[in-house]
Amino acid sequence: MAEEVAEAKKGTVVKNMYDHIADAWHKPADTYVKQLRWERMIQWRTEDTVVKIEHPTRLDRARALGYKAKQGFVVVRVKVRRGSLRKTRLNSGRKASKMGVNQITMKKNLQRIGEERAAKHYTNMEVLNSYWVGQDGKHKYYEVILVDPMHPVILADKNVSWTIMHKGRVYRGLTAAGKRSRGLRWKGKGSEHARPSVRNRQVPKKRGQPLYW
Repeated sequence: MAEEVAEAKKGTVVKNMYDHIADAWHKPADTYVKQLRWERMIQWRTEDTVVKIEHPTRLDRARALGYKAKQGFVVVRVKVRRGSLRKTRLNSGRKASKMGVNQITMKKNLQRIGEERAAKHYTNMEVLNSYWVGQDGKHKYYEVILVDPMHPVILADKNVSWTIMHKGRVYRGLTAAGKRSRGLRWKGKGSEHARPSVRNRQVPKKRGQPLYW
C-alpha cells in the first residue's frame, strides 16, 4: 500500500499557497476572484487616485516583484483613466480628418503612468515595481511597490539596497512597465532601433556639435 502511494505522489506536483493564488488570478473571471473584484470595484471607484494599503492584494505577484513584509516597503493602489488622450475638438480651420482629436495615444502605457503618479505622492521613495489588480469600463487599477532607499532596514538588505543608486528610476523608464513601453523587452530582428546606439552616448568632439544626432 505504501509503495502505491509513493508511486502516485511521484507524478503529482505539490503547490504552495502562492501557486494557488496565481492560478486563481490567471483567469479571474472563472474563479472566486470575480466576485471579489466586483465587490472591490464598488469601493475603489469612490476612493482617491492614490491610496496606501496595508497588505498587497496579489501576494504572489508582490513577492515575485521584490516585496517584503518589512519596514521601508509601502504598497499603494493607483487609479488610471483608460483610453487615449482627450483633445479639444476645433470649430473651424481644417478638415475633420486632420484635426488630430481621435486615436491619439501616448507612448507611455497606463501602468507606467500609474507608477509615476505614485512616485509624485511619495517623493522620498523609489518605485520598485507594480502589477495589475483590476479594471472597469473607465479606469485601470495597479498596485505599486515603493521602497525607502534611506531606511536602515532597506540599506541592510542587499536585495533592495541598490535602489539608493537608482534615483528617479520610474521617470527614466527603468521599471518593468517602463522598459516594456520603451520596447526593451525584445532583442534581435525587429528591434534594432529600440535601444540608443553607442554613438548617441559619446561626447561630441567638434565644437558646436549637438549631443544627440
